Amino acid sequence: MRTRLARRLLAGAFGLLALTGLPYLVYAVAMRLLDTDRRPVEPEDGRDATDGGGHGWEPTVSVVIPTYDEADIVETKLADVLALDYPMEKVEVVIADASDDATPEVVRAFFEGREAPTVTLLHDDERRGVAPALNEAFARAGGEVIFRTDADSTLAPDVLRAATETLADPEIGAVTGRQTDVLGDSEVEADYRGILARLQALETRLDSTFIFHGPCFAFRREEFRPIPGDTIADDTATALAIRRAGKRVVMDPALRFTESGVSAFGDRRLRKDRRAMGLLQVLVRNRDVLGRFGRYGTVVLPFNWWFMLVSPWLLAGAATLATLGLAALAPPLGLAVPVGIAAVLALGGREALGPLQPAYAVLDAQASLLIASIRLALADETGVWELDRESREAFERGRENDRERE
Repeated sequence: MRTRLARRLLAGAFGLLALTGLPYLVYAVAMRLLDTDRRPVEPEDGRDATDGGGHGWEPTVSVVIPTYDEADIVETKLADVLALDYPMEKVEVVIADASDDATPEVVRAFFEGREAPTVTLLHDDERRGVAPALNEAFARAGGEVIFRTDADSTLAPDVLRAATETLADPEIGAVTGRQTDVLGDSEVEADYRGILARLQALETRLDSTFIFHGPCFAFRREEFRPIPGDTIADDTATALAIRRAGKRVVMDPALRFTESGVSAFGDRRLRKDRRAMGLLQVLVRNRDVLGRFGRYGTVVLPFNWWFMLVSPWLLAGAATLATLGLAALAPPLGLAVPVGIAAVLALGGREALGPLQPAYAVLDAQASLLIASIRLALADETGVWELDRESREAFERGRENDRERE
């Protein structure tokens, strides 16, 4: 009797695993069949500059940076902006600030005596959250193109030119970039970002990508749609609102940026779990998009629903059934699954899984999504700024290492 029950439980576990993996297999085949390496718009395919696109289109750009207690790093970020390969007389820097430290003073001192770029400093004494601050900053920005970035990230010198080349296509309303390096040398984060970039490239080929990156995304100013004030993932929510309005939102690998990251499972939780909550929030609030807007609503979003909402629970169910099945065979065997998962998490956090390390990055993401779905159901989050000190320290260490190598 116990053997029969164990077999049924274990068969159920394997069935859930197979069901979980089927959409991933379909996407893997699609990546093989479609050319996902090319840019969404090649410069030589551009339109005549006189009609708003193509070669020679050099619009004014507003670089928007949300800040909260960034006094130690904001000057470095502003110096990076000034080093971009773009005419600074066509650039406006907009700081959306809610700091309690000296960030506003550092910004004012940095721009004192400079004619270009111009700076607009929006300081809020109340911590309302990133989304309200960005809604105001985007509305106040005067550039034809708005480029949103974060203080704890770095940009490739040609990022603005690459962004405007892509936005020269009138069918594209917004573009995000690809993280090419991880400050802090986190192999786990690098693996995750690599997998995500391939996924975004495929989604861009199909229609539009879902996830946008706060450190590096741009859109035409007239395409902006305000987002709810309690939005957590403001970048993805902004992009989805633009897609709802009829324009494609794409990932262009020519837009390169770097951001910090850590590997240890516990240290990753603040940023990763909060980010996962934001993505789930956007999916749920825009569930009416399913089945609409071409392949975006019929292929791209359903896969993201599966990966972010369904798959984590299927994996948790498979682990539970496997634990019960082994325990039915012999009670001590019931410990094999939780002990095995704990070992994978411990070894993966130490980057000690060798060729299986990329699988840990996926497992880590699924863990974040599972935690996030529970917290979101409990309304256990707001859109108010929180400092991720682990990632901030990794960013500062990474920049220091870069300076030493130079």
